[in-house]
Amino acid sequence: MSKVSVLFVCLGNICRSPAAEGFFKHLLVQENKAESFYIDSAGTSAYHEGAPADGRMQEAAKLRGYELESISRAFDFKKDFEKFDYIITMDHDNFQDVLDLAPDSEAQEKVTSMVSYCTQHDVNHVPDPYYKGMDGFELTLDIIEDACEGLFEKLMDENKL
Repeated sequence: MSKVSVLFVCLGNICRSPAAEGFFKHLLVQENKAESFYIDSAGTSAYHEGAPADGRMQEAAKLRGYELESISRAFDFKKDFEKFDYIITMDHDNFQDVLDLAPDSEAQEKVTSMVSYCTQHDVNHVPDPYYKGMDGFELTLDIIEDACEGLFEKLMDENKL
């Protein structure tokens, strides 16, 4: 059986998408399902390519018990649409940017909004905490963790895991 592949996407791939990647991997380990998934993250821009996650986001995640180990990379529409089963975006701009790069309707169907999986937060996007101070990072993580838990349940059901 092949692994279920999930790509989290934000603008620069140093705050939101690495946090989603890190928390989702943490959740998979807790649920003993890590071997069934391939998880990655990317940015719609290459502004921070090769950089680790923002130090403030790393600190906030570490205080919650998980590590952010990803290195920023740009979304590669030629490879990522082929490689990933699910492409999860953090806000409307990311969603539209990725959707615009989709080669066909089958690829477009892979793209969804992160907040569509929230069960406790009623928000229309995952806010970018970059200029918002530590409270912004905490709120972003609250939303990401909620959405990741909802996504996990959906993927378990859809993929009969």
